[in-house]
Amino acid sequence: MKICPSCRQTYTDDDLNFCLTDGSFLTAVSDNEPKTVYMDQTRVTNPTTWGQQPQSHQPPAVWGNQQTIQQQQVNSPVRINSQNQTLPTISLVLGILGVVTICCYGGIPLGTAAVITGVIAMNQEKSDPVTYGGRGLAFGGIITGAISLIIGVGIIILVIIGNLA
Repeated sequence: MKICPSCRQTYTDDDLNFCLTDGSFLTAVSDNEPKTVYMDQTRVTNPTTWGQQPQSHQPPAVWGNQQTIQQQQVNSPVRINSQNQTLPTISLVLGILGVVTICCYGGIPLGTAAVITGVIAMNQEKSDPVTYGGRGLAFGGIITGAISLIIGVGIIILVIIGNLA
């Protein structure tokens, strides 16, 4: 014997695999299993309203315009508050450009600007971490700016020593 788990209809044909009513997969039932009583679902009650007048739960009058309401909710603008990471990004870009332009003596001014903007960005992040972010970007800008500044100054010193000799 087989039974449909959805509609609880029983079938005696063992070759049948799907319910003829709703198409659900049939499960095999042996005769020695105890019968299970299936009850209706429980009523939804609201224990906080005991002793008060029952409120009617009527659906809103706008059921026909559900699609319009859903479109309005989807198309509404969403504002996401994010941290300001402008200075850390500028610092990192200046540091990378300073490293790239070391050969043209661009490492000194760009490296200096990268270090200064990185320090300002880290101070802003430390004073107001909710508004400002990008500590890693600022740290990367300071490091790349310092590298380009040190290498640029080193190249100038080597050129001066080379001209004296």
